[in-house]
Amino acid sequence: MNMFYNEKGIGDVLIIPVKQGERNETTFERYGDIVKIINTNDKSLLGYNIFNASGYFSNVEKLNEVPVDKEVATELEKAFQTNGIEDGSGLDFSPKFVVGYVKEKQQHENADKLSVCQVDVGDETLQIVCGAPNIDQGQKVVVAKVGAVMPSGMEIKPTQLRGVDSHGMICSMKELGLPNAPKEKGIYVLDNQYEAGQAFVF
Repeated sequence: MNMFYNEKGIGDVLIIPVKQGERNETTFERYGDIVKIINTNDKSLLGYNIFNASGYFSNVEKLNEVPVDKEVATELEKAFQTNGIEDGSGLDFSPKFVVGYVKEKQQHENADKLSVCQVDVGDETLQIVCGAPNIDQGQKVVVAKVGAVMPSGMEIKPTQLRGVDSHGMICSMKELGLPNAPKEKGIYVLDNQYEAGQAFVF
């Protein structure tokens, strides 16, 4: 999960998206400086907006950083307590875009152009089905984990591709919105300066 703070663009507001929701299916609850955004159908949490954010955080420049450090996490919890919200301390701020190492690649049994990859992301190995022609064992790649929100707005969810489970996405430069992305299809292969599991910032 990422937090977003852009004082010049939207003012002194910290935005914490938890998951996507349709505008016509949302409702809001206000607790002092914090607005809680909820899905009206299943009552699930969609996110928070914290107004007057600079009054709660000593260094607002840190608010866009992933992972969230201890100082920001402590200040965030205090902000929730100050405004009477008790369910904010369990938010997951672990990085959702990380470096992965492709440990194994096998041909998908039901699709010629798909590969089934076992990808080490530091604290676990994820099975990810990938359709990129240049994917290969031994590569370091950018992985969007389940819960990541792509620059396009698409949320990464567990899925099945042709009957095989896939938990994440191996990303191309274009999908990450990086400048000078090649027109050819293919995942973004990183060099050896990166370590599996480290956050990928773009």
